Amino acid sequence: MPSTEPVGSDPAPRPKRRTFTSEYKLRIIAEYDAAPRNEKGAVLRRERLYHSHVKEWRAARDAGALESLVDRRTSPARAKKSAAEVENEKLRQQVERLQKDLARNKAALEVMGKASALLEMISESAASSCRARYGLSPAHWRAFPGGPR
Repeated sequence: MPSTEPVGSDPAPRPKRRTFTSEYKLRIIAEYDAAPRNEKGAVLRRERLYHSHVKEWRAARDAGALESLVDRRTSPARAKKSAAEVENEKLRQQVERLQKDLARNKAALEVMGKASALLEMISESAASSCRARYGLSPAHWRAFPGGPR
């Protein structure tokens, strides 16, 4: 009877890396130090640890760095922000974006205002020169399409 599993698959699950809390590390160090000389190995075997674990944890404890007892390989890369901090950051970014939009719109309105004033000035200049050239009164001028109203 043929097997339904692929030839190269491994039925055993992939092992996970163990993580140790700082409280656990401190408890094991205290237990290891309190154990008689011939019982220290039993503590390590029971907890499936190596002597190097205890050495590293003890050095960190003696250096006064309890936070360094957290395993950096398995701990989060950075502390999680609270919901309020996340919301504040999002709102700051939104305010910054809206301020940039407002500045751009103000600049555009200023340019449009100047352009409108320039076109009005040109239009009045053209109208006065046409009136002077052809002798048209303002009443006649209003009859032309595009003329002043």
